[in-house]
Amino acid sequence: MKKIAIIYHSGFGHTTTQAKHALAGLNKVEDIEAKIFTTIEAIENLAEFEKFNAIIFGCPTYMGSVSAPFKDFMDKTSTIWMERKWHNKIAAAFTNSHSLSGDKLNTLIQLNIFAMQHGMIWVGQDELNNSKDYDAGNKQAVNRIGSFLGAMAQTENSVSLTEGDALTTEKLAIRVAEITKKLNF
Repeated sequence: MKKIAIIYHSGFGHTTTQAKHALAGLNKVEDIEAKIFTTIEAIENLAEFEKFNAIIFGCPTYMGSVSAPFKDFMDKTSTIWMERKWHNKIAAAFTNSHSLSGDKLNTLIQLNIFAMQHGMIWVGQDELNNSKDYDAGNKQAVNRIGSFLGAMAQTENSVSLTEGDALTTEKLAIRVAEITKKLNF
């Protein structure tokens, strides 16, 4: 049984919804034990993550970057970083913002660098958005925003995700679970 954690911050509920879709994806894969943590819970239980084989990070994109509470969590992992306790764990990430772009790519890059500094192994999004009917305005389209570094979602005033963005997040989580199961550490 492989263990996968989701660590996320949500300011207004949008990222909580996205984290729940990631959890739903993990729960679709046999022999995976998944657990979800807010950044506050994660900071209070940092030692617990040594038991996990993979960690999926999630946060909103605020002003083109990770949210301040998520950055606080990142900073609190410095002892883990120094002791290399997350070395060779699988990592992935998701983010959302109000705007279609919202500079979400910068947030995913920041999360990728964070994982790389910890010596983690990054898993990106592999879903193509090039179907013959592709249209970024088609909110049912998988990977409609066209990200491959991680899952991106656009959330407007509702805390629900579009059908396509929810499925994109679930598919990333499934991919993380399947890759984690193939590795023997």
